[in-house]
Amino acid sequence: MTDTAAVCMEHITKTFGRVCAINDVSLDLRRGEILALLGENGSGKTSLVNMLSGIYFPDSGEIFVHGKRVMIRSPKDAANLGIGMIHQHFKLVEVFSAAENIVLGQPGSVSMSKKRIEADVAALAQRYGFEIDPAKKVYAMSVSEKQTVEIIKILYRGASILILDEPTAVLTPHEIEKLFAVMRKMKDDGKSLILITHKLGEVMAVSDRVEVLRKGEYIATINTRDTGQAELTEMMVGRPISLRIERPERPAGEERLQVVDLSCLNAEGFKALDKVSFSVFGGEILGIAGIAGSGQKELCESVAGLYPSIGGAVLMKSEYEGESVMEPILGLKPDVVSSKGISMAFVPEDRLGMGLVASLDITDNVMLRSYKNGRGPFVDRKRPRALAEYLIEQLEIVATGPGAIVGRLSGGNVQKVLIGREIAQDPTVLMVAYPVRGLDINSSYKIYDLLNEQKKRGVAVVFIGEDLDVLLELSDRLLVLSGGRVSGVVDPRTVTKEEVGLMMVQDLSRASEGEGAPPPEQLRLDLQMQGVRPGEGPGSGLGDDPDSKQRVASDGHGDGAERRES
Repeated sequence: MTDTAAVCMEHITKTFGRVCAINDVSLDLRRGEILALLGENGSGKTSLVNMLSGIYFPDSGEIFVHGKRVMIRSPKDAANLGIGMIHQHFKLVEVFSAAENIVLGQPGSVSMSKKRIEADVAALAQRYGFEIDPAKKVYAMSVSEKQTVEIIKILYRGASILILDEPTAVLTPHEIEKLFAVMRKMKDDGKSLILITHKLGEVMAVSDRVEVLRKGEYIATINTRDTGQAELTEMMVGRPISLRIERPERPAGEERLQVVDLSCLNAEGFKALDKVSFSVFGGEILGIAGIAGSGQKELCESVAGLYPSIGGAVLMKSEYEGESVMEPILGLKPDVVSSKGISMAFVPEDRLGMGLVASLDITDNVMLRSYKNGRGPFVDRKRPRALAEYLIEQLEIVATGPGAIVGRLSGGNVQKVLIGREIAQDPTVLMVAYPVRGLDINSSYKIYDLLNEQKKRGVAVVFIGEDLDVLLELSDRLLVLSGGRVSGVVDPRTVTKEEVGLMMVQDLSRASEGEGAPPPEQLRLDLQMQGVRPGEGPGSGLGDDPDSKQRVASDGHGDGAERRES
């Protein structure tokens, strides 16, 4: 322990029944630094900081805060020591305003005037660069605004040591950049921060040092400037892993899915999709790229029959009297589509809200796809249980067995259950929305392998992602959405990130028409977070002469060869 240490955890061990979550782990956090705590899902990251924040009590080991040995038995003890934790799932009262949530439970908060509370919150927000309306109700906030309230709440209580548990899991690239800017300001103000993550790019971008855990054990601590993503990956997983994503080449098969002039409205009544058209063929992965809010969610859910449309058509290949036909399915419920002999699988963005039931075990979640196939009033649990056991073995799902509750599994294992269940339906079309969001690198590459296996089997795969590098490496064709419209369909093997970036912001004029498109500065930051630097690639950037444009696009209605216009 050094004089500059804000926190020192020495030889911490914690078990839950027969499972040793943390085994003799030490952690050293300095004053005025950002320490990244890195590890795969289930490596013990959250369990370790839960003992620092008072949620768990260690079985053995010692904790020092600012050089003094302490006993942290509750979150109140941690708060009194200046330790605050921002959890993945926010702990806010939805009907209260931001300011009311921030002062809730503080001595004297009942007698304080509303104006004084809001003024104090606004001053604190201005100090660190937060953007917040103190009077806004929580239920009306975006995810990033709720996270801002949680951080300010911790700072308002005088915390000098902040723990952020996977803070970027559901943020857009623009919101992530804003969060990192705030974290740097807090660091400059002398705060000490622990960032729990498994996103290597974020670790390299914002941290000063990295501590790596693997299977509940301490591996190493290293200065961020002295390492790289390949070395960190090997420390996380325990073996060298190629960061190259495979793209097996095979000729495209017959057309499996056709979308024609599909249009949808968002919750505000504006067009989320505006005459979107494309086709997907068997044996290919069609990637869909776009800045957050460009219509990706509405697109996949409307094709799956879970979101209303206002126009267009969706057709899928089916068999009728021995002949192949394109069957219209738009507006039909999933059960009706299935009754027509059409096999489509969908992995939604919200894996535990729309895809699985957290309170049920793996067998019951598998059975959600097959319970109607039974005869009589009783359901058959034998086949779903056998399938659950098969998925656990084949996909290396870390669980006690098919009776394990899904809500208690790590994020990577939850996603494997969901994708495994959908693939087991033997689909001809597989749609996946952000399948690796919140997953560690090992789980992510397992998901990529599963998608490639489906491609090899002749399945038409639609892959909606947010990492442009992954989309360019994995996809056979790439469809780009901008403001709910198709900017083009390009070949990922030949197109550049800069060209795709221009396509993602191609229709900026819609922002001024009030159709919900982000402002140009947000678009610029979104692109930079995906590795695209507008203005540095071929053609014009966001700030260039609008009379001189370079566009790589197709008409959006077919396969889309490249076309340049000047």
